[in-house]
Amino acid sequence: MKPLLPALLLGVGLSTATVVTPAMAYPVDCAILLCLAGGWPASAECAHARAVFIRRITPWPIEPPLQIWNCPMRASYRSEQQPIERLIDIAFRGDVPPSALSLPQVATDPILVDAQAEIDISDPAFDFVRSIRVFEITYRQDHDDGCERWWSVFEGSYGPQGNYTRRGSSPEAVPEASDFAIPAICDNYSHRSVFVEWRDFEGSYGHDEVHY
Repeated sequence: MKPLLPALLLGVGLSTATVVTPAMAYPVDCAILLCLAGGWPASAECAHARAVFIRRITPWPIEPPLQIWNCPMRASYRSEQQPIERLIDIAFRGDVPPSALSLPQVATDPILVDAQAEIDISDPAFDFVRSIRVFEITYRQDHDDGCERWWSVFEGSYGPQGNYTRRGSSPEAVPEASDFAIPAICDNYSHRSVFVEWRDFEGSYGHDEVHY
């Protein structure tokens, strides 16, 4: 599957002659999955997919930025197709039943952490999914109260089949790319943000941070 993926991903950044028009609906999580793998190439579809990806980590509520269980990968199943080929059909060629064509809004119900992809994504070709990490960071340091510190950090990550887990973490685990930086001396300091990082299919690093 690996040699096939980079060539197929080239189609993401092509003109709308090879993809659906912006006016057409498509399953946004399929688009997020594909555009993330390709390093967010320039296209109307990928711009929308990235906007949804970031909107989901913008408080409140915070959601998994990629909800792979909402991508109906089995909808266009043909035995001769590889999973990535099916994904491209679903995300951009309209090869999906009308009932699956929708742009989901931010959910108000809790996301089940055991939800997972409909197909096997344990292959290393899908490591870019497991590279996504989300950090919810709240930190306060008060010099006037004898350098009192208070913090809350949660880390979200994806399992072998795309299931999302959120667990308690620590300030030390926050990636260096974040704006979060505890002063070397005991100054007053406050930081609140949600930080997300990922690597695309080729291993290139990307990140974004939402402050609140």
